[in-house]
Parts: sequence; structure tokens; C-alpha cells
Amino acid sequence: MIDIDKNIRPNIRNLKPYSSARDEFLGDEGIFLDANENPFGKYNRYPDPQQKKLKQAIAQIKQVKPENIFLGNGSDEAIDIAYRIFCEPKQHKTLLFTPTYGMYEVAAAINNVELVKVDLTDEFQIDMTLAKRWLQDKNLKLIFICSPNNPTGNVFRKEDIDFILKNFNGVVIIDEAYIDFSASASYISSISKYNNLIVIQTFSKAWAMAGVRVGMAFSNERIIHYFNKVKPPYNISEPNQRLILEKLKKIKNFKNEVSDILKEKNILRKALEQLKLVKKIYSSDANFLLVEVNGADTIYAQLVSEKIIVRNRTKVISGCIRITVGTQKENQQLITALKKINDE
Repeated sequence: MIDIDKNIRPNIRNLKPYSSARDEFLGDEGIFLDANENPFGKYNRYPDPQQKKLKQAIAQIKQVKPENIFLGNGSDEAIDIAYRIFCEPKQHKTLLFTPTYGMYEVAAAINNVELVKVDLTDEFQIDMTLAKRWLQDKNLKLIFICSPNNPTGNVFRKEDIDFILKNFNGVVIIDEAYIDFSASASYISSISKYNNLIVIQTFSKAWAMAGVRVGMAFSNERIIHYFNKVKPPYNISEPNQRLILEKLKKIKNFKNEVSDILKEKNILRKALEQLKLVKKIYSSDANFLLVEVNGADTIYAQLVSEKIIVRNRTKVISGCIRITVGTQKENQQLITALKKINDE
């Protein structure tokens, strides 16, 4: 177990957070003359800054306590706050296993934190020989592990992640944005085992709420305490809290949609395997396929001309495009367009 407080920036340890009117009065009823709000309108009142009802609903589904949950304006807010809590600008470092989600690097640059990039193996797994060299670096404070990984689609070996958690004196953030599409278990169940673990999830992918912008971070109460100190007072709007609460009531629909996406992914994979322009389809535990093709730039441009938008990843992984699994109709239109390109 590491000493969490020693890993917190001194200014954050000593920070006195902003206390809003809704932090001071916790009731739901009354004549509210405390927050300088306009008395008229549907959304004239500030939202609950601690999102108590929403956290309670999430806690039941994720089988954790509400005190173990931080909610952010997308998971990107949790990523940014982690830098501000643990990393002193121009002094500390963050480690990434690349290629991976680009926002970790952007957030490092915004917060003026040095970035260490360790390339994944040819199988897109963590190179533990290279990783172990960094675990004892006293200036390394954060390690980001995106599993299932974006853009590669695969999960990382559990034994490698466990080794890092056990042997690193800083904080490990496991980004599980795509975990609901994977057969692998979430690391949320391990937050009581590892006090240096933060697990990030989102409502943007499997929950189909990308436009609502609500992300989740799960950790021990001490770390969540610091996240709540640093966040803006009203970072999740009242309409967005309500929309997510309504979505959480429809678990059956959520599970059915995930099942449909996984079925469509298998159908899409089989169709892609029949095309000569496809060189390789990588294993995926997410709702997308990373596909190596002949002439990625050309294929991408031709698909755009058909108003079919995939992601050109050839600058990140040579020759690859990333295809998100769509509806049955959308996937069929993609295959029809690729067959036309294939036969030219």
C-alpha cells in the first residue's frame, strides 16, 4: 500500500475547496434565496454539486459505495484532474503505453508534465521489460493503461497490470471506456485491493450517451476526496444528471444494445475477411475493429466520398483504419462500398 497523501501535490493537499450554496444547504425543499439564482425558469436552480442521486444509482450497478465514485464532464475531466492532483508541472512525469488514447498526451501538455512513451509489443501488449525500468523513477507519478485499448482494441494481460499496480509507488489509471464490450472483468473490484488504483469508465460508449458528457472514476475514498476538492462546483448539469438517471433505469435495453453491437461486429469481421484489400483484422474487445488495408489513405478518401466516415489511423499504426460498429444497415453500406473499391 502506498501513502496516497505523499503523492498529492502540496497545494492540492492544502487546498480549501470552494463551498457552494448547495454544499451548505443539503435539503430539496424550501424557499431558495441563497444562491443568487433567477426565481423563474425550468432549470433556474444549480444542480446537486455532489450528484448524490446519480452516484447512488451507479453504486448499485457497479457494486461500490457512492463515496468511491467521482463523476466528471466526460472521462476527459477525470484525466485532467488526475494530472492536477498528482503531477507538479515541469517536475513530474506520466507514462503511457503507445499507441493509445490521445487525450492523455494532450492533458500532459496542458498541465506541463513530461510524458514517457513506452511502445507496445507487436502483439499490442505491454512490454514489461521496458515498463519495469520506469517503475522506480521517483518523478514518475502517473501511469495510464487503456484496456481495452484505443485504437488497437485489445485488453492487456492481467498479470502485467497487476505487476505494475503492486510495484509502482505512484498512481495507476486504468481507462475502461470499452469494458462493457469485453468479456474481461473490470478492475473496479480491485479498488479496495490497490490503493493506488483509479478506474475510469464512461457513458459515451456502451451506454450510448456520448452527447451528454458524463464520465466516471472509481477509487478509494481518499483519492475521490481529492478529486472532489479540485473539480468545479457544478461540473455535471441538472439535465445531464437526469438523463443518465433515466438511462440507468433501462438496463435491459443497455444489455440488448451491447449484445446487438457484438453480433454485428462478428458479421462485419466475417465480411471484411472476404475482401482482398484487407490484409489483417486485429483482435478486438471493443465496439470497433482495427483493420490493416492496402492503401489506407485512398480507401479512407473513397469512403468519405460515399459519406461513410471511418477513422484513418495510418499515421499511428501504419496502413490501418479503425471502423466503429454501426447499425446493421450502416455496416452493410460500408461493406457494399468496400466491395466496390475492392473490385476496381
